[in-house]
Amino acid sequence: MDFLHTSEQLAFYDSVLAFASDVVEPGAHDRDVESRFDHEVWSRLGEFGILGLPIPEEFGGSGADIVTTCLALEALAEGGLDGGLGLSVGAHITIGTVPIWLHGTEEQKRRYLPRLCSGGSIGAMAITEPEAGSDAGAIKCSARRDGDDWVINGSKIFITNGSIADSVIVIAVTDPDAGTGEGVSAFIVEKGTPGFTVGRDLDKMGTRSSPLSLLHFDDCRLPHAQMLG
Repeated sequence: MDFLHTSEQLAFYDSVLAFASDVVEPGAHDRDVESRFDHEVWSRLGEFGILGLPIPEEFGGSGADIVTTCLALEALAEGGLDGGLGLSVGAHITIGTVPIWLHGTEEQKRRYLPRLCSGGSIGAMAITEPEAGSDAGAIKCSARRDGDDWVINGSKIFITNGSIADSVIVIAVTDPDAGTGEGVSAFIVEKGTPGFTVGRDLDKMGTRSSPLSLLHFDDCRLPHAQMLG
């Protein structure tokens, strides 16, 4: 078995490194000091093809393998010198976009993936809670079935991209009697959905160009079609 990178992977690494040096690194220090997320840089990442690397081309992605995706993120960090942006990109791809590709319905894939890949939308996932941390088996945020809808109540904390996300994959308890680790489901909640509000961004010691947010759900009503999968 050959564990060496292919010539194509190495060439792509170099191209991402050069892109990051030219587009991301300028202003990186100021963005960190000011806790400022740069939407223009994000759009450029989408145009370059980084934001949808592992997603199949039919959904607007690049169809890259996992090694190529990891190499691109490494080159982005090395050339861009913006740890916060790298954090936001990693969260956007791995927990804000890939779950829709792997587990979403065909309608969900075609509705969300093209814009997530192009940079037109930003993705996030909300698991962590004030009392439960990131233990999905201990979360209290609930989703109650009401006819053809689900009604979500609860709060999330430390959510990367929370205040800038256009779609958030929210993990909530749908069957409290199912036992620890069971009866938990995922829902795609769009920005602007009634009952979904963003609290303050939390201050951090580093990676400050990536927002870390509080999210609140107060009788947030979703159609059943927003359940992931």
